[in-house]
Amino acid sequence: MQILITILVGYLLGSIPFGFIIVHLNGKGDIRKIGSGNIGATNVLRTGYKSIAILTLFLDGSKAAIAFLIFDYFYGGSFGLIAGGSALIGHCYPVWLKFKGGKGVATFFGFLLASCWIIGILMALVWLIVALISRISSLSAIIAAILTPLTALFFNNSNLAIVSGILTIVIIIRHIENIIRIANGTESRFGK
Repeated sequence: MQILITILVGYLLGSIPFGFIIVHLNGKGDIRKIGSGNIGATNVLRTGYKSIAILTLFLDGSKAAIAFLIFDYFYGGSFGLIAGGSALIGHCYPVWLKFKGGKGVATFFGFLLASCWIIGILMALVWLIVALISRISSLSAIIAAILTPLTALFFNNSNLAIVSGILTIVIIIRHIENIIRIANGTESRFGK
């Protein structure tokens, strides 16, 4: 029963569509009708307001971190990982928006920083290096996500390796269209 409660609370916390709410409250309309239609910070940036995008990035990253920290504190690390992972799934498939949410990247990094900060920082560096070389945000996110379970195993954190492996699959699924565009050479790059 406690596992089900953990999953539900984590999912509902992750389901809060901050990008949608913030853009709407700032009078910019429905973020789902702008750019890619995604509710995440990258698409919020397409409104032309960096401050709104930064706030969205911070809040989306905080969802899984808060879920992890609460359940880790009260019930232990395994429950924290389940809650944080569930928050990411809630962000990607929010019940409030007919299960059409973000791609989970900011939420994933927030989860990593809360659950194992050193792995979170290492994966942020991987994202940054790939981004500087390729100038493709989605490619950077995918590579960082794929390397996370392997890095967790290197640090002998098998529970994080398992949960991050599952979340990596979710992130890859959410990036299928990006992967197709990367393969076709049509994915957008920074500065264009």
